[in-house]
Amino acid sequence: QVHLVESGGGSVQAGGSLRLSCEVSGFTARRNCMGWVRQRSGQKREALASIYSTDDFTWYADSMKGRSYISRDTTDNLFYLQIRNLTPDDTAMYYCAALSRTGFEACTTPGIFTHWGQGIQVTVSP
Repeated sequence: QVHLVESGGGSVQAGGSLRLSCEVSGFTARRNCMGWVRQRSGQKREALASIYSTDDFTWYADSMKGRSYISRDTTDNLFYLQIRNLTPDDTAMYYCAALSRTGFEACTTPGIFTHWGQGIQVTVSP
């Protein structure tokens, strides 16, 4: 059974940074992508970044470009999202997610992912 568990959330002051971690277990697909999605209060889920297993290609949403970095550690089955220059607008529940790719799926929308973590809250204060 696939499990994804987020850590590293919490409260941060505006202008600060954080690193979210996701521990993955039971996920054996060799062709995959891992991603981060967030949901702000009252809004739809929003894909933030993804990384592909085939060549470590990365994708970032416009809101994350230039201030975030997604990475993975295949040895420890972990992947990360670092975000800097946080603002109160980044306050949200953050989820890690995974997809076993069978073709050339673009991991750029929340609906593409098939496995999800429980989510972790990030609160950015002014």
